[in-house]
Amino acid sequence: MAQLTSILDNDFYKFTMQYAVVKLFPKAKARYQFINRGQHKFPIGFDKKLREAIDAMANLKLSKAEKTFFAQNCPYIDPTYFDFLQGYRYDPDEISIIQNGEDLEVKIEGYWYRTILWEVPIMALICELYYEITEQKRLTNEQVIDDAKTKIEKYKKLNITIADFGTRRRHSFQVHKLVVETLKEYGAGTFIGTSNVLLAMQYQIKPIGTHAHEWFMFHAAKYGYKMANLLGLEHWADVYRGDLGIALSDTYTTEVFFRQFDKKLTKLFDGVRHDSGDPIEFAEKIISHYVNKGIDPLSKTIIFSDGLDYDKVAHITQYCKGKIGHSFGVGTNFTNDVGLTQMNIVIKMTETQPEDDEWTQVIKLSDEPKKNTGDPATIKLAKQILMIHD
Repeated sequence: MAQLTSILDNDFYKFTMQYAVVKLFPKAKARYQFINRGQHKFPIGFDKKLREAIDAMANLKLSKAEKTFFAQNCPYIDPTYFDFLQGYRYDPDEISIIQNGEDLEVKIEGYWYRTILWEVPIMALICELYYEITEQKRLTNEQVIDDAKTKIEKYKKLNITIADFGTRRRHSFQVHKLVVETLKEYGAGTFIGTSNVLLAMQYQIKPIGTHAHEWFMFHAAKYGYKMANLLGLEHWADVYRGDLGIALSDTYTTEVFFRQFDKKLTKLFDGVRHDSGDPIEFAEKIISHYVNKGIDPLSKTIIFSDGLDYDKVAHITQYCKGKIGHSFGVGTNFTNDVGLTQMNIVIKMTETQPEDDEWTQVIKLSDEPKKNTGDPATIKLAKQILMIHD
């Protein structure tokens, strides 16, 4: 059965955010919830298998070799964090799992600095267990390798850089490993790294990532919607001092983001990540933003990461070439393109308790309305505050 073998089998940005939370918000608490966007039907007994896999995660700990790799690749993170991570243990009591018929409910609650690491591995486990228990037959290893080789060779012809962002919705760890190994072997000059820290270590490539929507969702709960992007980026810069400089732009729509992305932050951050909405419209907006701030767009980079495949990447590249720096993070199309229906699931922060304050509901207002998450009444209130008109 599916089981994690390393605490580093997680996305890089989860660790970078954890470090920032430990430094700035050590008393904050968080709640997360599993969202079954694809309406997948879970077989009876799935909850018990998932509980077994999560309980086993309590035994994971950072090895000396893992600590050395992580510290060497992240000189901008204090040594105290890696000592902290060495002592960190997953606490399965932070996870609630309930299955009613074919419906699955998973909730996470605890201190934010602890619970922040659960999201990605739980999603990876849900995917892998689902395919195992339903006994769905994927492509052979040889076909997986051949497909990954074909994809990276096509991407190479576009003269772009590309990274693997596929941990959370991968078919399995085995497929993920095969894909990364193949991308490294055949993607020299194009394949630049992976979001998965364990695989980055195993294949001696760069771990890639910065922050996620929850960083800004927490800031909205603590400081208000109008200050969420501004203070989220200010605090990020306070911690990383110019490193990890790709800003996520769509937690409260990119229109609101650009209002708060002032000249200081625009100059400081190396670029932005696109994660929802029309990519060409987004590129047009950010190019215009840089020009209006007196900044050469070619000195900045957009990281595109929203549901990418070759055709979409080629289309974006054709538009951006010669106008602005661009790179790509491909997820499911790398790690779960194995001849089966891909899972459409997420785990999102739903509430937070900043310091000793009250529990506060948090939301995300994506550029793609179907990606909005949170309580409808809270979403409506946030739109009023931010003057977002449907």
